Amino acid sequence: MPGVNHILDVLKAEMGVVVSPAIVRVIIAAFLGGIIGLEREFRRKPAGLRTNMFICIGSAMFTILSDQLAANHGGDHTRIAAQIIPGIGFIGAGSILHARGSVTGLTTAATIFVVASVGMAVGGGLYLTATFETTIILLALFALGKAETHFALKAKTMMYEVTGSSAEDIIGEVNRILDEEHLGMQDVRVNASGGFHRVQFNVEASHSEHERLGMVLRQSSTLFSVSSSSAAERE
Repeated sequence: MPGVNHILDVLKAEMGVVVSPAIVRVIIAAFLGGIIGLEREFRRKPAGLRTNMFICIGSAMFTILSDQLAANHGGDHTRIAAQIIPGIGFIGAGSILHARGSVTGLTTAATIFVVASVGMAVGGGLYLTATFETTIILLALFALGKAETHFALKAKTMMYEVTGSSAEDIIGEVNRILDEEHLGMQDVRVNASGGFHRVQFNVEASHSEHERLGMVLRQSSTLFSVSSSSAAERE
């Protein structure tokens, strides 16, 4: 039976060599992941503060475990860490939604992917690299997002409602106009009321393309009325 002093020496060695650096790295990973998560939380995205923080902490911890377990028991130091990437791929795939011809959640999935890399960098002791990467991520999410909105670079989805004498005539005319503008219809809904037909549809395009489309639709003699409104934001 090992003596009490021997057990205390082993625990002291583990606390001094393994646990202390690990705790520091986990705290840094939680901080960096939390900063990115706050930006996502403020923008009401599915992967917010806790999700990004947990992903960053988990990636850092698995990286630490991969190195320490191999050092203590032998084996490949990157074996566990290498499995982080496919694991994060499953989480990212779950954040991407495909419904009625439109895809959402790509930016969220990409953010999850890079947050995992931040955690891995922290777990490997690359604090400066992880901090620099976090800064770049925040600039891309915040500053570039503002620039896209300001300069109308980002495509947005608008819902259009048009009326006419028959659904076939309306859809035929709208399809003709959209083909000329190199655009497409999504989420088409048709209903009849008061002797005329109403067709609602979504179009994803830039700000200038929406302006031109609205103008061309209103010039059509086939359509009785044309109105538009913003649909849900896609990212």
